[in-house]
Amino acid sequence: MSHPVLLVIAHGSRDPRHAATVHALTQRVRAERPGLRVETAFLEFNAPSVPRVLERLAAEGADEVVALPLLLTRAFHAKTDIPSVLREARARLPRLHIRQADVLGPSPLLNATLGRRLREAGVRPGDIPRTGLVLASAGSSDPEAIAVIAEIARELRHTGWCAVRPAFASASLPRTEDAVRALRAEGVDRVAVAPYVIAPGRLPDRIAAGAEAAGADVLADVLGPAPELARLLLDRYDEARVPVGASLSA
Repeated sequence: MSHPVLLVIAHGSRDPRHAATVHALTQRVRAERPGLRVETAFLEFNAPSVPRVLERLAAEGADEVVALPLLLTRAFHAKTDIPSVLREARARLPRLHIRQADVLGPSPLLNATLGRRLREAGVRPGDIPRTGLVLASAGSSDPEAIAVIAEIARELRHTGWCAVRPAFASASLPRTEDAVRALRAEGVDRVAVAPYVIAPGRLPDRIAAGAEAAGADVLADVLGPAPELARLLLDRYDEARVPVGASLSA
């Protein structure tokens, strides 16, 4: 029996770095699991669109797709936009079985990716006990998504950082610069900012500008096409394609 197609659904952006990063990530997923068909689609701004890719897959004879939201929290896009697009596709393409996978976060693999980016930015293990960390996400008006970011910040506090504060680039407060300044006001001498976003774009640029304006000592890169993130996509794919209680080898 052939494996379902993995369709990675990204939001999309007018910034060309966004799509380039998404494609680099999906290419890493293909390398991690040769033989698995991996397609990429976007909700807006970039091509191909989700309906167009699903129509092409159906025309080519695919019978099952796992649609994986390239999202870190369950907010509007995961709860409303993507289910609506997939519902319409199911009505048009009744022979194509489409499952929606869960969002990526929270996950230890995301925390591992954050650690990788911070190390690449110059944070050494010995620096962590004297460094305050700002976990800077894109932001959301959804209380569930905000609560998840706050909980991740609390968990990271127990990994050795002297303090951890969440921050948001839009919709919620505090902003990155405010979180950096708050840590300074608490007496933290060294502050690192870790963007909790997958790809470059307007909101990650806003995080970077806030970090610079407040004089953060370290600014990590976005999560990007990290190997841990590629493995997480495959984990979510596997969880979605296998019914609860079933075996992957069945």
